[in-house]
Amino acid sequence: MSQITRLGVSRRWSDVVIHNGVAYWVEVASDTSQDAAGQVAQVLKQIDGTLAEIGSSRLDLLEVLIYLADLDDAAALNEHWDVWIPAGHAPVRACVGATLSPGCLVEMVITAAATNEP
Repeated sequence: MSQITRLGVSRRWSDVVIHNGVAYWVEVASDTSQDAAGQVAQVLKQIDGTLAEIGSSRLDLLEVLIYLADLDDAAALNEHWDVWIPAGHAPVRACVGATLSPGCLVEMVITAAATNEP
């Protein structure tokens, strides 16, 4: 059986779970006082940090599932996304409207190849 690596383990969740060279995690903005564009920028920066932690990069993204509290914020999301994602390396992506925690305007579920497990 393959080893499962868990980072940032708490009672309810792990920050990152890595299995068979694939990492899974969720990001939400740490400062929810910002508008949707600000929260998207934060989340993308946080994804970069986690990718670096697991020895990966934006080139290793496999799938990103995006939840927006208001689908009218999709334009702001796409504006940041189009600059952030490397041309020719877009992951599978879905964007859906969802009821999120108070103040949270965006939540992203990420799957990426973990090239060097911590």
